[in-house]
Amino acid sequence: MSKSVLIVEDEDAIRLTLREFLTRKGYEVFVASDGVGAIRQLLDNKIDVIISDYRMSSLGGDYWIRFLEKYCGDQKILITSGFLSPEVPIPFPVLYKPFDYSALEEMIAKGIEFD
Repeated sequence: MSKSVLIVEDEDAIRLTLREFLTRKGYEVFVASDGVGAIRQLLDNKIDVIISDYRMSSLGGDYWIRFLEKYCGDQKILITSGFLSPEVPIPFPVLYKPFDYSALEEMIAKGIEFD
């Protein structure tokens, strides 16, 4: 059974290359360019892991973090950001941009147990 990952990222180049990278690593990958699109994917698919940018034009930032915290308790969540400073309290692990895709995949593989 493949692990399903939802990538929520408003930068096309990052979203599409990360999708390709994780697909080649054997993950079932879904994508969304903002929080609204992500909600659609969450309603339509079983998602194990959410990798989400923090700052997005539609439903991003603090409201998106609050949504994830309240409604996505069954998923493992990793936030990516080139904007946040380490002092900003986020209830999920944060990977700061720019990041190495292999390091991201290692975090998913090592840090999350799947059934």
